[in-house]
Amino acid sequence: MEKITFAEEHLINAICIHVASKKQIQPQDVEVELMWDEEYGFSAEVYSLGRKQVFIEVNLIEAIRYYLETQMQLNPYTAGIELVLDEEEGIMAHVTYRS
Repeated sequence: MEKITFAEEHLINAICIHVASKKQIQPQDVEVELMWDEEYGFSAEVYSLGRKQVFIEVNLIEAIRYYLETQMQLNPYTAGIELVLDEEEGIMAHVTYRS
């Protein structure tokens, strides 16, 4: 079993690349603030083109899958993805592939 960990910064980069590809802008034109709430779970506020979007957990996982496919040339649909909150490291994603 192969495991890849996306640190918070890596997760933010994946979201920026995903949003940029959808809106046909540069990733550096996207700002992301990751959040976790006891009631609502994981989410992110995404700012681009002067607008704010709220991503829920499924949108975050979609961005990770897009990154796996386009940046790492991995099959994104054979991966198990789990978002976790680490008190020291922040919000992270664990991606697991079964060999």
